[in-house]
Amino acid sequence: MKNKSAQTKAWKTVQIARHPERPQFLDYANELFEDFDTLHGDRLFGDDGAMVGGLARFDGKPVMVVGQHRGRSTRERLQHNFGMCNPEGYRKSQRLLDLAERFNLPVLTFIDTMGAYPGIGAEERGQAEAIATSLAQLASLKVPVIATVLGEGGSGGALGIGVADRVIMLSHSIYSVISPEGCASILWKTAEKAEQASEALALTADKLVKMGIVEHVIDEGEGAHLNVEQVMQSLKEVLNQTLAELQPMDADERCEARYQRLMKFGSDNPGIVS
Repeated sequence: MKNKSAQTKAWKTVQIARHPERPQFLDYANELFEDFDTLHGDRLFGDDGAMVGGLARFDGKPVMVVGQHRGRSTRERLQHNFGMCNPEGYRKSQRLLDLAERFNLPVLTFIDTMGAYPGIGAEERGQAEAIATSLAQLASLKVPVIATVLGEGGSGGALGIGVADRVIMLSHSIYSVISPEGCASILWKTAEKAEQASEALALTADKLVKMGIVEHVIDEGEGAHLNVEQVMQSLKEVLNQTLAELQPMDADERCEARYQRLMKFGSDNPGIVS
């Protein structure tokens, strides 16, 4: 009964993370930041609507903001490709991160994607290379990097903007190497066991913070869509506190700490920051 209860809780979290009324990246961007000016294009192929980013002010201080936006209406979802980035999306984020480092701007990324777009065109244009380059760039970036999982953090599509000094999760968001349906299809040859897979993946915020993969969890009650103002205010406070902690650090010291944070994953002593 205990295992069944845990499965039900994990699966409920998956459903809330995917709730159609859940606040999305641009909702947070418009509420948390002032003077948010989006920048477009990767200067190689085109502009990817799934990845949105640009310059903004956070409590009056300049920052670089990058996030994945899924859209709500059919037209908006098509415009943003349902939040699934093509290679040009990751190359656009790389361009913005280069600008952030050049002008010494903290980077705030916001994750909400089922995963990177798996189409043939994306593969032909170097999807895997684009994500790998993003991982390497974020690992060595000299400025503070804070990643926040807003809803669904799926696979390499999420990791492409997820390597950071600190990772924040909303309490009903999820973060995993694969979707529960994808996991179930591989392990049991049927997506009908997605509920069971959701527990096996340990994709909820409470489990990830225990493993040291996430540093802060924002309590959203029964769901961010029911407590929008409270959740955004809580997130703003945590972002402020985290920036205040990271910015005074020497750049090389911060990069080394980021590297050591990554190297602790999977160890018996994850070095959790509460």
